[in-house]
Amino acid sequence: MMLHFSLWGRDGTAASLTESIKRLRANPTLLAELTELLRLKLEMLDEVPIEATLPFLCPLQLHADYTRDEILAGLGIWTLSNQREVREGVFHATSLPSDPFFVTLNKTAEEYSPTTMYDDYAISDELFHWQSQSTTPADSPTGQRYIHHAERFHTILLFVREDSSRNGLTMPYTFVGPVDYVSHQGSRPMSIIWRLRYKLPAKLIRNVRRLANE
Repeated sequence: MMLHFSLWGRDGTAASLTESIKRLRANPTLLAELTELLRLKLEMLDEVPIEATLPFLCPLQLHADYTRDEILAGLGIWTLSNQREVREGVFHATSLPSDPFFVTLNKTAEEYSPTTMYDDYAISDELFHWQSQSTTPADSPTGQRYIHHAERFHTILLFVREDSSRNGLTMPYTFVGPVDYVSHQGSRPMSIIWRLRYKLPAKLIRNVRRLANE
């Protein structure tokens, strides 16, 4: 499913994944270029991703990069017949159950409104400061779900990227993994400290700390 949306996007018409793969195989030029690209990317790997321990099936690997479409497909939120809109940086996936957070660290006034300029940054390689949507009070069902997610067997997943785009291309998110509630301050928005179950890699902690200090 992730490959399907990467290749054809949301508008790629296919009745099944089998049909989608047949469409790829029917284009030998595209197939050869894709195979060459994958070999090149494999040679460029500077870290071997590992699988996170989660209470549900998940093909996403820690510290690997994914587009939003790939993430939604990988978590089973998107299917061939249904691609739900996820315009905000949060999504309540009741079927898992989980809340994936999509965080862009370097926000610009051109791309984000004043109400979505959330203060998100890494405090250390184990702690992350995150702000909820500006309309989320701490005593709301959403706020309480964040605070009490562990006792409710609800998983919070964090996906982080530096910029939304570079050179006209949309940037992917790095899968940071599951996080656990530590504390919060305020309301509308809530400022929450999350503890990462897996430490940030050195290459990522340098970037997110630099952005926090700018």
